[in-house]
Amino acid sequence: MNNLESVYAPGAVEELADLFHLLGDATRLRIVLACLAQPTAVGDIATSLDLSSSLVSHHLRLLRAARIVKAERQGKQVFYSAADAHISSLLSNMFEHIAEPANGIDA
Repeated sequence: MNNLESVYAPGAVEELADLFHLLGDATRLRIVLACLAQPTAVGDIATSLDLSSSLVSHHLRLLRAARIVKAERQGKQVFYSAADAHISSLLSNMFEHIAEPANGIDA
């Protein structure tokens, strides 16, 4: 175990790996990104991403279980948004990271 791993609670590394595994699927990542700006209904997510509502619902169940998105019922519709600011920050930071030039990194 390295020094960084020893700082975190047992199981935290595995939990984080599971979170990255969920976000590693391009469809799920696109669904999360669709929920960042404002709470969005399943049908609207499906339409904007050209996916079926049932597929979006399946992915949202997984994302909710991992606390990546949260759901809020308004009448007959359920609206999904990022679970908290950590999710938005994580994705923003990672997009900034991939936009950086690879200068100085040995291949």
